[in-house]
Amino acid sequence: MEIPAINLKAIVLVHWLLSIWGCMAWLPSSYAWCNFSVLAVGVWAIAQRDSIDAVLMFLVGMVVTILTDIIHFGIYYPLNDFAAERGRDVFRFSAGMAILNLLLKPVSCFFVYQMYRERGGDYNVNFGFPSVSRNREAYQSIDPQDESSGPANPFNQAQDSKPGARTY
Repeated sequence: MEIPAINLKAIVLVHWLLSIWGCMAWLPSSYAWCNFSVLAVGVWAIAQRDSIDAVLMFLVGMVVTILTDIIHFGIYYPLNDFAAERGRDVFRFSAGMAILNLLLKPVSCFFVYQMYRERGGDYNVNFGFPSVSRNREAYQSIDPQDESSGPANPFNQAQDSKPGARTY
């Protein structure tokens, strides 16, 4: 099964929009600073298409924001709803978009990791599953040489004879 190609611009745009909507009502400015600074690194990864470092930093930033988003939701989620009806609707919308942003981040991290690999990144994530190793000791040569036959003579001449005149 082939992994579909997702554009990095689409990932950054979706998370930018969801972060803006998540900041509308109840999340502190630290949530905004964290998410928008990582999205700025994503813009850097878009601008420099050949940079492995930009994509790796964007990937690490996305993983870190998953943790910080969970902490922000745990600390700042209000125990009581807003008093006004309009305030409750804005709060529900904002909370829903922030939670949706959090739920999409692991999927985005998967696609950003694939982009990292496509750009030449060589960091392999190993979770203890069996994998193919690059042990070259078990390989056999496809052209076995017979050591008893002596040195190779490409011109099929006897060793003691003088080389003959070559015609071209």
